[in-house]
Amino acid sequence: MSANLIIRIIVAVIFGPIIIAFGYLGGGWLIGLVMLLSTIGIIEFLINSRFKPNSALFWVALIFTAGMVAASMLVSPVASMTLFIIFFLIAGMVSSAEKDRPLNLFTRLTALTWGVAYIGFLYPFVYHLHYIMPPKGGDWLLFLFGTIWLSDTIAMWVGKSVGKRKLAPHISPGKTVEGFVGGLFGGLIVAMILGFWRLSDIIMVLLLFTGIIISFVGQLGDLVESVWKRSLGIKDSSGIIPGHGGILDRFDSLLFAAPALYLILKYLIYG
Repeated sequence: MSANLIIRIIVAVIFGPIIIAFGYLGGGWLIGLVMLLSTIGIIEFLINSRFKPNSALFWVALIFTAGMVAASMLVSPVASMTLFIIFFLIAGMVSSAEKDRPLNLFTRLTALTWGVAYIGFLYPFVYHLHYIMPPKGGDWLLFLFGTIWLSDTIAMWVGKSVGKRKLAPHISPGKTVEGFVGGLFGGLIVAMILGFWRLSDIIMVLLLFTGIIISFVGQLGDLVESVWKRSLGIKDSSGIIPGHGGILDRFDSLLFAAPALYLILKYLIYG
């Protein structure tokens, strides 16, 4: 067993239960967790995307992303959308005043807008999941985190053991079709465990379907983040989490999986 894998396991054993506990506690604990992850996430995005802390756009993006996340959780998603529109107007005006080629200015503005929307709109769904069905909020967050973590682990193990066909060689050379398919079983395993343990009131077929979809979407979310990293020529978004990389590396699947689970719960299971 490699030293890096040992570090990954130790970090997961320590912080995994803490994150799950915050999911069950909800309230200020969960708000604080989401704010922390999203703030570090947008800082990672900005620094890697070559936005320097001494630039106006860096602080405009940071402040509005944090504001969007807070507004979505504390006020409403509509308030978050309003802040995004204001950010878009301000960022556009600031960009137009910079001295550079129009193509470069537009490319930077497009990347910045994508990053703010990516983090500002998607992270709050972790909080909203807790309250879509309050008595079961913690259980569904356990379902979410358990699925993306187990799927990631199984996908990595299967990919290294029997993976031969590259899934997206130009985006993530280490990922294989076999690993992607193997990762789907993570969702099935978590669905079966929680179906007999915490979510026995939900039809098992629905839970299995949900597990597969969350695993599928989560792994695609991982690829989306890889597109961003490969465009910049970086391997990790940062080194803040020993053995795991950065916040955007560890929680990339979460950003796509959380909204997907929210929609399934709202319109299929509790709709």
